[in-house]
Amino acid sequence: MAKPKRAVRLAFPFLIVGMVLLLSGCAEQIIVMDPKGPIGESQKDLIWFSTILCAIILVPVLALTAYIVWRYRDKPGTKATYRPDWAHSTIMEAVWWGIPILVIIVLGVVTVRYTYELEPSKPIASEKKPITIQATSLDWKWLFMYPEQGIATVNYLQIPEDVPIKFELTSDAPMNSFWIPQLGGQMYTMSGMAMTLFLQADHPGTYYGSGANFSGEHFADMTFDVKATSEEEFKMWVGSVKRTSPVLSMEGYEELAKPGKSNPQYYASFPEGLFGQIVTKYAVNGQGHGAHGGHGAPAQNEAPKAQPVIETKPNPQSSTTHEHAGH
Repeated sequence: MAKPKRAVRLAFPFLIVGMVLLLSGCAEQIIVMDPKGPIGESQKDLIWFSTILCAIILVPVLALTAYIVWRYRDKPGTKATYRPDWAHSTIMEAVWWGIPILVIIVLGVVTVRYTYELEPSKPIASEKKPITIQATSLDWKWLFMYPEQGIATVNYLQIPEDVPIKFELTSDAPMNSFWIPQLGGQMYTMSGMAMTLFLQADHPGTYYGSGANFSGEHFADMTFDVKATSEEEFKMWVGSVKRTSPVLSMEGYEELAKPGKSNPQYYASFPEGLFGQIVTKYAVNGQGHGAHGGHGAPAQNEAPKAQPVIETKPNPQSSTTHEHAGH
């Protein structure tokens, strides 16, 4: 029996080193801890604060568990104190009840504060006017409409940096979850409901976005790039899309809504009031919820108007849009 025990002892350090190496290889994937916007930054602070508070309890408990197992293990000639009549210690009771209670109180107060501060539909304080983007989850793709710019995209977003983005979210498919990890937490998209989520990118770059909810066979393909650029570059991109992209007609949307994957696509315009029609599509007598849980976005009769349809021929995209298609 001595040889197996010795082998375990020798293998244990290598096991620990291997686990550390595997975890270090995953470090670059924890993009939630590398926020690029005010919402993501505040959420990261809450995550760290909660982790440290929980560690105040977990680390001593795990350390004591390991010590007790080692100290009172069964072995010949053990000198561990044997006290069969011991039953109570006021000091120990105060410690293992008092500390967790204090941690829970502090964690609860801080979490409530952050919950109200980070309410998804609360506008982000900024001197710049927010840009509205209407996001619709489909099987298995994302449709993004820019009502103020009059353009639409599929599986691709471009936004100006340091400008609040007001996302209006709904679904024309099974429930999903809209998530850009480096900008902020996720928000569910549901048919018959319109949710509001404010996010902002403080730095230029390309960020990962996805549908964070199981929604069928190709749910893993519901990813998209979010490119944050200067306001000038954003305006140039909008102009390029309007000049070089085809129009999204109602028939085109119905085809797009059919189950299937999609590469990034760009449209010079889209049907007026399309987002509102999607929200009320499955409602009885066309009366959808419009708003839910205080996160209300405009219903059909309140949907922002898209720009007039521009009759353009589907010419090959410029170099700018070719770059986007590469995503």
